[in-house]
Amino acid sequence: MSLRTTTAYVEDVSPGSGALPPRAWYASSDAKSLSLNGSWRFRLSDTADAEDDSFAAQGYDAGDWAQVTVPGHWVLQGHGSPIYTNHLYPFPVDPPRVPTENPTGDHLRVFDLPADWPADGAAVLRFDGVESCARIWLNGTELGEFKGSRLPHEFSVGHLLKTVGNVLAVRVHQWSAGSYLEDQDQWWLPGIFRDVTLLHRPAGSVQDFFVHASYDHLSGTGTLRVDSDVAGRVTVPDLGIDVATGEPVTVPVEPWTAETPRLYDGVLATEGERVPLRIGFRTVELSDGLIKVNGRPLLFKGVNRHEWHPERGRALDLETMREDVLLMKRHNINAVRTSHYPPHPAFLDLCDEYGLWVIDECDLETHGFTEQGWRDNPVDDDRWTPALLDRAARMVERDKNHPSVVMWSLGNEAGTGRGLTAMAEWIHGRDGSRLVHYEGDLNCRDTDVYSRMYADHAEVERIGRGLDGGPHRRRELPFILCEYAHAMGNGPGGLVDYQRLFEAHDRLQGGFVWEWIDHGIAHPELGYAYGGDFGEELHDGNFVCDGLLFPDRRPSPGLLEYKKVIEPVTVTADGTDSAAGTVRITNRYDFADLSALAFSWSYEIEGETVDSGTLPVPALAPGESAQVKLPAAPAGVRAGEAHWTIRASLASATSWAPRDHVVAWGQIPASARRVPYVAATARSAPGDGVINLGPAVFDARTGALRTIGEVPVTGLRLDVWRATTDNDDGAAWQSDLRYGLLWRKLGLHRMRHRLDAVEVGEDALTVRTRVAPAAWELGLSTVYRWTSDGDRIRLTVCTIPDGDWNVPLPRLGIRFGLSAADRVQWYGGGPGEAYPDTRMASTVGRWQSTVDDLQTPYVRPQENGARIDVRWAELGGLRIEGDPAFHLTARRWTTEQLDAAAHRSDLVPGDTVWVHLDHGQHGIGSQSCGPAPLPQYHLRAEPAEFSFVFSPSGATGTG
Repeated sequence: MSLRTTTAYVEDVSPGSGALPPRAWYASSDAKSLSLNGSWRFRLSDTADAEDDSFAAQGYDAGDWAQVTVPGHWVLQGHGSPIYTNHLYPFPVDPPRVPTENPTGDHLRVFDLPADWPADGAAVLRFDGVESCARIWLNGTELGEFKGSRLPHEFSVGHLLKTVGNVLAVRVHQWSAGSYLEDQDQWWLPGIFRDVTLLHRPAGSVQDFFVHASYDHLSGTGTLRVDSDVAGRVTVPDLGIDVATGEPVTVPVEPWTAETPRLYDGVLATEGERVPLRIGFRTVELSDGLIKVNGRPLLFKGVNRHEWHPERGRALDLETMREDVLLMKRHNINAVRTSHYPPHPAFLDLCDEYGLWVIDECDLETHGFTEQGWRDNPVDDDRWTPALLDRAARMVERDKNHPSVVMWSLGNEAGTGRGLTAMAEWIHGRDGSRLVHYEGDLNCRDTDVYSRMYADHAEVERIGRGLDGGPHRRRELPFILCEYAHAMGNGPGGLVDYQRLFEAHDRLQGGFVWEWIDHGIAHPELGYAYGGDFGEELHDGNFVCDGLLFPDRRPSPGLLEYKKVIEPVTVTADGTDSAAGTVRITNRYDFADLSALAFSWSYEIEGETVDSGTLPVPALAPGESAQVKLPAAPAGVRAGEAHWTIRASLASATSWAPRDHVVAWGQIPASARRVPYVAATARSAPGDGVINLGPAVFDARTGALRTIGEVPVTGLRLDVWRATTDNDDGAAWQSDLRYGLLWRKLGLHRMRHRLDAVEVGEDALTVRTRVAPAAWELGLSTVYRWTSDGDRIRLTVCTIPDGDWNVPLPRLGIRFGLSAADRVQWYGGGPGEAYPDTRMASTVGRWQSTVDDLQTPYVRPQENGARIDVRWAELGGLRIEGDPAFHLTARRWTTEQLDAAAHRSDLVPGDTVWVHLDHGQHGIGSQSCGPAPLPQYHLRAEPAEFSFVFSPSGATGTG
């Protein structure tokens, strides 16, 4: 075989050559198939033309080659390194040219046909995903080459197969002309990362088919028609259907929705093959300016989902995909945008089965061209249009039979141009049963919905009220936020404020949080690696870690918050009736009534349940609400702050969660809290260099607290700094206030504490200080006043800002160190972390944890772990009560150490547990890509007074 001296196909703007036309995907049939997944021989070269193609010949000895697993990425298997960029191309922008330094992986697989493989008929070799350009040989014969990494490609190979010793050779180039179309915000990971399958195609087998299954909500009937390239019959036993392909039939059916995903099993039978069908009847339309399914408008409570696994990258197995879907359903998510490419086709099967609305997005993004004002953007260059149309067709044809898919998306952040218009026209012509989406089409010339990303709350409200202006066509279309609430690090904040807008204005049909999972790569030393950890020339740091799941698929506090915010049943104090003891239950499902839920109540005093029972709630229809009477409050129980907690749980197990899984809950105050009171009766008693006051000992010179009872306390002082979150720091391109940067500029991370006076009164110790940063005139005049009743000691902190404070504070409270603390108990918000604009999931109760478990393991360390609305806490031998309730944080490292850490492995526990008792914290927001915290969540620099009561553990401290 001759030396190949040209690799022109790599830089060809065409989609490739040799592949069969796209067609519908189906998981199985009675035709034979052979998975070619598994161990392959592998050789890596530095350039596209460094090696000849003799490896593709039969008899080639690859015994000294390495081995890789397919599906997989070679850079995650010890060959080269991953690269992360958000939108910058990691190579010079000179379309369609790519660098000479072009890692190229030669893959070799030798296989035998199974003994029962039929001797007659054709065969097809299918690749479900290869990044970014592949050239294929079978038994020494070249089949072709292709681009379109997240799309299927098939080749006819029946005439080349042998019984034994088939040699499949695949050359994969990391960079190609196709890379210009695949600038999605993710790791660049070359390889054969989806399944490789050999499919027998018997004579008369199914080639392509299109299941049309509409639903008439007025008559309650569905109409089925299955178009097939090969004539056959369609049977659906549960519906008594037995018709020829192409023939419509109308029968009474139960419709498919994401809430009620009714699928009917059927069979498409042709002369040579039987293909199982899973049919969902539903009609998608744009009606009255709204997206409607089966005659009812939708409210998307969605997420953007990249495919990700911390060890395998985008090579996902079925169980991982199922885990994603189950987690979504259990957290009340009802929709997925497949950012920014079609997912593995099995994922859509799961969406059909369990019930999720899907925006299926094409494998297209050219975001890097924004750096040159979109000059030479491929989507506005006619030479690239065939490649764009090929990508659109391969998505639509593959996925057209999934009832879960309600919209086709042209791609993401690819600017505008004639190529996108051609894609939209083709899709509209091929499939009129779904809508077309593209966020970049701000005039909505080619799309059926007005879509935006990261619009702030005020703009979303204007859009909802129809005050957004713009072209007349756009003003008549529904609005969705295809990306919002950037879930990077601690956050996102402001979710509930968006949801209130969605529910207040019909035009606002919800949104999709960015995004589902952190793309951290498992690393033996760092824990999880992100951009820059592999020595990339260009990278965007931990911007790749912006998900509602941690890389190991543990839910983050952000996901728990989202679950609460979008819960399909709301429980509120009933303000419509003056009668005591009622709550209002509202059904916020779009289609389902409440018959699948069981309601219960519990009555809690200071976090402890004293009585509980079931709550009769009618099977409210979607959108309905009812006033429901609670039982009488339990008699003869101890006094204290009380709450009613109402829970809506699954009455029976479902396919996605067990019986008693809590879908929604609400908590209603029943009686007020008693604030801690300490009579100032103990007298100050000076000693040898110390001051004794009740159970506390102070340094006589500085007024610093030394001990409470037998518990040593160090470094108690006012604290205003927090290790900035990704959302505090904001994004480089934002012109809005980026508070993390402003705080550092002002020096709030290096505040100095000047002692002005230590005043020993008869029944109080008063310490006057000024807390301020170097280089600026602003500061906080701070007074600590200590009083005691002999058993407990009360600290009252008064702060008055000096100077021109034009930014909010990060936090305001005290911090101190304890030499020994592990178990933590508290009464207040829990069980997880919460901040002013991320507090909906916090339940008032009695909770316990270890100090270590209080920490939230964000991939890049930052402020985390605060518990909100804490009335009292016990740790390290102390009981602490707050007036008012406070934020509690405790960790084995200082804020300064947390602030300096790049990875969790940088955090080394010390001998001291640092406790933060905060009067307030600044909100979180989602300014890592979205808006900053709303003004009501700002911690303003203004006069403040707050108190804490300390006592050795065991004292009651309320009276």
